[in-house]
Amino acid sequence: MPLDLIQFSFLMMARKRSVKHYTSGEMRSSISNSIPTLVPNRFNVIGSVAIVSIDSDREDKRRVAEALILEHKEIKTVLNKVSKLEGDRRVASFEVLAGGETVTLHREFGFVYKLDVSSVFFNSRLGYERARIASMAKPGEKVLIPFSGVGPFVVPIAARGSNVVAAEKNPEACRWLAENIRLNRVEENVSIIRGDAFVLSKMLRQKFDVVVIPTPYGQDEILKAIRPLVRKGGRVHFYTFKKMDQIEGLIEGYEKMGFQVEFYRRCGNVAPAVSRWAFDLTKC
Repeated sequence: MPLDLIQFSFLMMARKRSVKHYTSGEMRSSISNSIPTLVPNRFNVIGSVAIVSIDSDREDKRRVAEALILEHKEIKTVLNKVSKLEGDRRVASFEVLAGGETVTLHREFGFVYKLDVSSVFFNSRLGYERARIASMAKPGEKVLIPFSGVGPFVVPIAARGSNVVAAEKNPEACRWLAENIRLNRVEENVSIIRGDAFVLSKMLRQKFDVVVIPTPYGQDEILKAIRPLVRKGGRVHFYTFKKMDQIEGLIEGYEKMGFQVEFYRRCGNVAPAVSRWAFDLTKC
């Protein structure tokens, strides 16, 4: 069902009650006093899978996993992240602490995404951004989404009636993307390209009204590569990882590239002093 700005506001209010990111303080009341220091500062829930980061040498980390499952009935599997995102698939390595099923259904703002967290990238912390961008989408707009993954930006925008071209390099992600556009009944509004986002300007012969770029870490050059595909006056929603003191220079750089910065916001920390930033740009 299309999401208008009023609905979006109510969903943001509901999100505060249903957010799936937890802090150690919220968990300590339900875990034995003997292990409170083992509870991670934050952990993510994707469907029925919880992802934590616990020192692999700790002997009682499995007891922490069991406590998570006991406290949160929706959690069936607990994975310990033991590496950073690696390779073209942008997938980390995991250690199974409890359960074991890594295929799950993740629900977000009325949409559902099926995926295998062990083989594809999915960021549950960007739910707000996905709803925000979808609330701006208009029927009939031509939208390009490189690095589309399993479709969390694709599906809600297509549900608004926009015509979406989704590009993804990971074949596993493409498979789940096709499944998710079917599950959410937006097949008529989505075309899938399995390929490298950096060569899209050579593959496509059309210009787009909107481009959404959930940029992987360290691949900011994609904005320059995609720029020729944006029509004059078209919108670009660009995500990047930067420190606060880099933002002013970043804005100047975007303006030199021919973009007007309409809005920007920080949307999550990823490392000490490094945050993910969302930029809404208009091509001049």
